[in-house]
Amino acid sequence: MKELVRYHMVFSGRVQGVGFRYKANYVANQYRLTGYVKNEYDGSVTVEIQGSEQEIYMFLKSLTNDRYIDIYDLKKEKIPVEDDERGFIVQY
Repeated sequence: MKELVRYHMVFSGRVQGVGFRYKANYVANQYRLTGYVKNEYDGSVTVEIQGSEQEIYMFLKSLTNDRYIDIYDLKKEKIPVEDDERGFIVQY
């Protein structure tokens, strides 16, 4: 069984109004990652993501390879895994 990790990430840049949350949801589901994505009032986007290091790397690579999304800054912090989480959601 693969070792799970979880990260709390805050993306800044052109990340709201460009489909960022929906792309994050789509890509997370492709890699069977769990967690959530939500817009913040300051214009940033918060993501909590859980899966293997490799899957999370591929998730980030997919998000940065988009012509509408322009990430200027990413703050990333490892946090405890949530054992009972079963999906990835867009929070409103």
